[in-house]
Amino acid sequence: MNYPDDEHIRQKGKSTATVAYITFVGAIIAIFMNMEPKNKFSSFHIKQAIGIHLMSFLIAPIVSGFNSLLISIPFWIFFFALWIYGFLAALQGKMSLLPVVGKYFQKWFNKLA
Repeated sequence: MNYPDDEHIRQKGKSTATVAYITFVGAIIAIFMNMEPKNKFSSFHIKQAIGIHLMSFLIAPIVSGFNSLLISIPFWIFFFALWIYGFLAALQGKMSLLPVVGKYFQKWFNKLA
Protein backbone atom coordinates (compact mmCIF):
# COMPACT_ATOMS: atom_id res chain seq x y z
CA MET A 1 0.00 0.00 0.00
CA ASN A 2 1.43 3.40 -0.97
CA TYR A 3 0.54 6.40 1.11
CA PRO A 4 0.88 9.94 -0.30
CA ASP A 5 3.79 10.57 2.08
CA ASP A 6 5.59 7.49 0.75
CA GLU A 7 5.52 8.87 -2.79
CA HIS A 8 6.91 12.19 -1.58
CA ILE A 9 9.72 10.40 0.31
CA ARG A 10 10.57 8.30 -2.73
CA GLN A 11 10.70 11.29 -5.07
CA LYS A 12 12.93 13.26 -2.71
CA GLY A 13 15.33 10.33 -2.25
CA LYS A 14 15.47 9.11 -5.84
CA SER A 15 18.53 11.11 -6.92
CA THR A 16 20.54 10.09 -3.85
CA ALA A 17 19.53 6.45 -4.33
CA THR A 18 20.66 6.41 -7.97
CA VAL A 19 23.98 8.10 -7.15
CA ALA A 20 24.71 5.28 -4.69
CA TYR A 21 24.75 2.69 -7.49
CA ILE A 22 27.14 4.55 -9.80
CA THR A 23 30.42 3.53 -8.11
CA PHE A 24 31.68 2.84 -4.61
CA VAL A 25 32.65 6.52 -4.41
CA GLY A 26 29.10 7.36 -5.46
CA ALA A 27 27.79 5.27 -2.58
CA ILE A 28 30.01 7.18 -0.13
CA ILE A 29 28.82 10.49 -1.61
CA ALA A 30 25.21 9.28 -1.28
CA ILE A 31 25.78 8.60 2.43
CA PHE A 32 26.78 12.24 2.92
CA MET A 33 23.92 13.46 0.72
CA ASN A 34 21.53 11.53 2.97
CA MET A 35 22.84 12.89 6.27
CA GLU A 36 20.21 15.52 7.07
CA PRO A 37 17.37 14.89 6.78
CA LYS A 38 17.52 11.10 6.53
CA ASN A 39 15.41 9.64 3.76
CA LYS A 40 14.35 6.03 4.26
CA PHE A 41 14.17 5.36 0.50
CA SER A 42 17.72 6.63 -0.01
CA SER A 43 18.96 4.73 3.04
CA PHE A 44 17.49 1.50 1.71
CA HIS A 45 19.23 1.85 -1.65
CA ILE A 46 22.52 3.05 -0.15
CA LYS A 47 22.69 -0.18 1.89
CA GLN A 48 21.94 -2.26 -1.20
CA ALA A 49 24.55 -0.41 -3.30
CA ILE A 50 27.27 -0.58 -0.64
CA GLY A 51 26.61 -4.31 -0.37
CA ILE A 52 26.94 -4.84 -4.13
CA HIS A 53 30.15 -2.83 -4.33
CA LEU A 54 31.77 -4.49 -1.31
CA MET A 55 30.74 -7.94 -2.52
CA SER A 56 32.43 -7.33 -5.84
CA PHE A 57 35.60 -6.03 -4.16
CA LEU A 58 35.81 -8.99 -1.78
CA ILE A 59 34.88 -11.82 -4.14
CA ALA A 60 36.53 -10.60 -7.37
CA PRO A 61 40.12 -11.39 -6.29
CA ILE A 62 39.10 -14.90 -5.28
CA VAL A 63 37.24 -15.52 -8.53
CA SER A 64 40.03 -14.07 -10.69
CA GLY A 65 42.53 -16.29 -8.87
CA PHE A 66 41.03 -19.30 -10.63
CA ASN A 67 42.17 -17.82 -13.95
CA SER A 68 39.21 -19.39 -15.74
CA LEU A 69 36.56 -17.68 -17.81
CA LEU A 70 34.10 -20.44 -16.89
CA ILE A 71 34.28 -19.23 -13.29
CA SER A 72 34.79 -15.49 -13.67
CA ILE A 73 32.17 -14.73 -16.34
CA PRO A 74 29.21 -16.13 -14.33
CA PHE A 75 30.37 -14.11 -11.32
CA TRP A 76 30.45 -10.87 -13.32
CA ILE A 77 27.08 -11.64 -14.91
CA PHE A 78 25.59 -12.24 -11.44
CA PHE A 79 27.17 -9.06 -10.09
CA PHE A 80 25.98 -7.01 -13.08
CA ALA A 81 22.44 -8.45 -12.82
CA LEU A 82 22.27 -7.46 -9.14
CA TRP A 83 23.53 -3.98 -9.99
CA ILE A 84 20.97 -3.51 -12.80
CA TYR A 85 18.17 -4.81 -10.56
CA GLY A 86 19.02 -2.36 -7.79
CA PHE A 87 19.66 0.59 -10.10
CA LEU A 88 16.39 0.14 -11.98
CA ALA A 89 14.48 -0.25 -8.71
CA ALA A 90 15.94 3.06 -7.52
CA LEU A 91 15.02 4.79 -10.78
CA GLN A 92 11.47 3.42 -10.60
CA GLY A 93 11.03 4.41 -6.96
CA LYS A 94 10.73 0.84 -5.67
CA MET A 95 12.20 -0.56 -2.50
CA SER A 96 12.88 -4.07 -3.81
CA LEU A 97 15.38 -6.25 -1.96
CA LEU A 98 18.12 -7.66 -4.14
CA PRO A 99 17.67 -11.38 -4.80
CA VAL A 100 19.65 -13.71 -2.51
CA VAL A 101 21.71 -11.06 -0.68
CA GLY A 102 19.46 -8.00 -0.21
CA LYS A 103 18.09 -8.92 3.20
CA TYR A 104 21.63 -9.46 4.50
CA PHE A 105 22.81 -6.09 3.19
CA GLN A 106 19.93 -4.37 4.99
CA LYS A 107 20.84 -6.11 8.25
CA TRP A 108 24.65 -5.76 8.00
CA PHE A 109 24.63 -2.07 7.02
CA ASN A 110 21.77 -1.06 9.32
CA LYS A 111 23.80 1.62 11.13
CA LEU A 112 25.47 2.93 7.97
CA ALA A 113 22.72 4.95 6.34
